[in-house]
Amino acid sequence: MRSIALLTDFGLQDGYVGIMKGAIATISATIPCIDITHDIPPQDLWAGRFCLMNSAPYFPKRTIFLGVVDPGVGSNRRSIAIQFAEGFFVGPDNGLASGLLDIFQAIAAVELNNSKYWRTEQNVSQTFHGRDIFAPVAAHLATGVSLNNMGTNVAIDALTKLKLEPYTRNHNQITGTIQYVDHFGNLITNIPNHCANDLSEVVRLGDRLIPKVTTYSNVLPNHICLLQGSHGWLEISANQNNAQQQLSLTVGTTLTLISQ
Repeated sequence: MRSIALLTDFGLQDGYVGIMKGAIATISATIPCIDITHDIPPQDLWAGRFCLMNSAPYFPKRTIFLGVVDPGVGSNRRSIAIQFAEGFFVGPDNGLASGLLDIFQAIAAVELNNSKYWRTEQNVSQTFHGRDIFAPVAAHLATGVSLNNMGTNVAIDALTKLKLEPYTRNHNQITGTIQYVDHFGNLITNIPNHCANDLSEVVRLGDRLIPKVTTYSNVLPNHICLLQGSHGWLEISANQNNAQQQLSLTVGTTLTLISQ
């Protein structure tokens, strides 16, 4: 049976995550459910995009990624399911699946308008589609129901995508964007790790000179460094400290790394 991997901004203080799992178990109590995270900052689609994109490759093929970061719940935004060669995404059509669309080949997508596969066909909550639509649909997919049964087709290129400017190279410098800040305050760029080979052992970032290292402990505590992150992207970090707070940079900030 296919597994369901859950990612939300619900946190764990309330019962929302458990309620979604209850909706899944009502359809089949044997579906494996794996929590990616429920600590996405509220309504932060960029963080949700990044965590889905960078977690998905480590799950078995045919996994169903159930993502609920949904600031537009109850509006006219679509509820969707996407089929990839590697599995499925179920959630809102608001850009949350952007990263998956970047790394996986999408085969088909549908708008979830067949209420037969919802938790209830009447009195659907306008503020909790995770419970009433997304979780039940994910469960039905896990039990083998065809995507085509869930609703009407949507063109892949009509799906909502968050747009991140690509990194660029110019002589001795590389310009990119901070796409995520993790729990430790590491600033994760959209510059691939292999670009480290094109940079000198010390790079300039603004008015700072930053060493290029292989791991955090290569610099003294509190010192800033540039390294190849485990996600596959160059990151700016502070050994045993918070680089975001030290540098006052955040998601969406453009930065230029200049070889010295």
